[in-house]
Amino acid sequence: MIVALIIACEIGFWVLLAAGLAFRYLLRMPRTGLALLLCEPVLEVVLLVVTAWDLKNGAEPDWAHGLAALYIGYTVGHGHRTVKWLDGHAAHRLDGRPLVRPPRHGLARARHETRVWLGTLIAAAVATALLQLAIWYVGDPARVTSLESWRSTAWRAAGIHGLITLTYWLWPKKAPADNAAPSRAPPPRAGGPVRRAAGHRATGVGTVLGGLALWRFTQGSELPVLSLPRAGVPLVFLGGAEILPGPCRAVRR
Repeated sequence: MIVALIIACEIGFWVLLAAGLAFRYLLRMPRTGLALLLCEPVLEVVLLVVTAWDLKNGAEPDWAHGLAALYIGYTVGHGHRTVKWLDGHAAHRLDGRPLVRPPRHGLARARHETRVWLGTLIAAAVATALLQLAIWYVGDPARVTSLESWRSTAWRAAGIHGLITLTYWLWPKKAPADNAAPSRAPPPRAGGPVRRAAGHRATGVGTVLGGLALWRFTQGSELPVLSLPRAGVPLVFLGGAEILPGPCRAVRR
């Protein structure tokens, strides 16, 4: 039942979002559209109440209850940013307003990614609080193992996201040369194959690190149709396959 409710809440989220944006920009009824958008948190409240009611009626705590806590945490941490992003695109497409894009280069991009990561921290904190309340509510250490594993998964995900965010500070992406000096013709690109090889290596290294992180930090976290540690193994091999033939493929081009 909990899984079906999570799916229903996700569908309801997008239905309310689409209806709210349609009323705001197509039907020119901004107040009605805003009211629909403000109904989004009601879905999370319903999911929280039903999850607590399910546990109260003696349901065995399992992965579905943990997933519900993570879903609510994600909505709290990133729901507002998602709605704001889609609202900006709808205003641009349907109302002709200028589209405000996030920064793509330099320290401005690093600060933007840090704000996104803070949303992940909030999501992990909310999920942890809900899971801890569920653990206390059940009151039986032998029955809450799955809930404890989801709590660890939330912070592992936040840690991995934090490492990715750190790379934007350590290796900030530089703006293209043509943006820095638009009046000059861009110089001919020297060493193109070498740059392509470096790009293949960077992609491969990132894939390998992501696979190793999944394999190392998600031990004991099992989804119904996917084993997260096992999913990390093919990523390592795919990353290695990208690293080794990358330079040769770039030179042949």
